[in-house]
Parts: sequence; structure tokens; C-alpha cells
Amino acid sequence: MEAALDQAKLAVSADEVPVGAVVVYDDEIIGQGYNQPRAMADPTAHAEIVALRAACAYANNYRLPGATVYVTLEPCLMCIGSLIHARVYRLVYGAAEPKTGAVESICRTLDDLPHNHVVKVSTGVLEKECKCLVQNFFRAKR
Repeated sequence: MEAALDQAKLAVSADEVPVGAVVVYDDEIIGQGYNQPRAMADPTAHAEIVALRAACAYANNYRLPGATVYVTLEPCLMCIGSLIHARVYRLVYGAAEPKTGAVESICRTLDDLPHNHVVKVSTGVLEKECKCLVQNFFRAKR
């Protein structure tokens, strides 16, 4: 999660919403990314998607069975869909996202919809640090 936090701090430097993600396989980071929708003029350039794209390129495969994704903030519906399609084994996130979170906050996508793939979930890892980063970013904007 510390590596995901480092990515989120890069987002702050780029004036993007501070969310960072890393993809880990066999204890090695094989993909990483931070939110970049403004810089890339791409609404899909969320941290999770950027990290998944890098990991898939590294693995030369659009499926990542056995991989764990660490992300600082609860993923949105689009990102959850991407994790399912990539067959990610596990999702670990730091803080809940009460406005768009699709794991537990606005909907429970992984629990409520039938999928042919199950993603294991762990929450609250370095929660305070992840939450403070986002809160401080938006506080500075106001």
C-alpha cells in the first residue's frame, strides 16, 4: 500500500485526484499508476486502469490470475469491472469512497451481481494516510 500511496502523491504533483494503485504478482510490482484523466484527456485513466494496463503489458496477457491490486481509495464501478475482467485474485484498498465506491459504499458490486470470477477483498490498509491525502487535496482546492 505504501507504493500505491507513492503513486497517489504523484497524482497530487500532477494536480489530479490523489489515487494510486499497484499490481503485485509473486511479491513483485508489475504495474503501477495514478489518476490521470485530466492529463491524458481520458475518463478511463483511473489509477487502477493505468496500473492494470501496465501489468497486462508486462505479463503480455489481459488476464492477471494470482495478482493483487493495491489502491488507496475504494474503486468505482468501472474499475471493479476491469478487475473482474482481468481475473485479479485480490483487491486491497485503503479508504472507502462514499460518493463513487462500488465495493461497499454506493453498491456492493462484487457481492450483488453474479460473476464468473470472485475477487477477494481487504479494506482499511493504511486507511488514515489514504483518506488524509484525498481530504487535504480537496481542502486545498476550496
